[in-house]
Amino acid sequence: MTVYPSLLVLAFASVTAGCAATGAVPQPFPRPGAEPSWAPSRPVDSAPGDGYAIAGTALSLRGTPYRDGGADPSGFDCSGFITYVFGQHGIAVPRTVTQQFAAGDGVQSDELRAGDLVFFSTTAPGPSHVGMLIGGEEFVHAPSTRGEVRVERLQSTYWAQRFVGARRLVR
Repeated sequence: MTVYPSLLVLAFASVTAGCAATGAVPQPFPRPGAEPSWAPSRPVDSAPGDGYAIAGTALSLRGTPYRDGGADPSGFDCSGFITYVFGQHGIAVPRTVTQQFAAGDGVQSDELRAGDLVFFSTTAPGPSHVGMLIGGEEFVHAPSTRGEVRVERLQSTYWAQRFVGARRLVR
């Protein structure tokens, strides 16, 4: 049996064409002139808020799958998770870990409270992963390992060794 290269190309094209055939723009990528449906109404630097309520929203998303670049309940990466959760409370938060680490006010580890962001160095020097304190010594985050939003302990060996700082985004 002879397989013609042009038939293979045609078969491949017909199978993969469905991925982009609708012309739809994947969300949460912004369209020019359009605000996302969750568009926050206040910038982070002037955001009043209830850290426990924000942490409660974060906890309600436990089990959501990890998705690289994800920023909605179909899948989150760590910083997309934080941006989405604060957005549900009308608070604008930058999108990347580095930007989030520069936002708000620094917090000493002995002054942490629910809703504070906790940062870790996991893949490179400096902050490369973010989670949200829910109270006590626990935080919720969207890690790529084991692939879903979950709760962890700050004092576990892995996270304690990688902790680089915390920020408070709400008064």
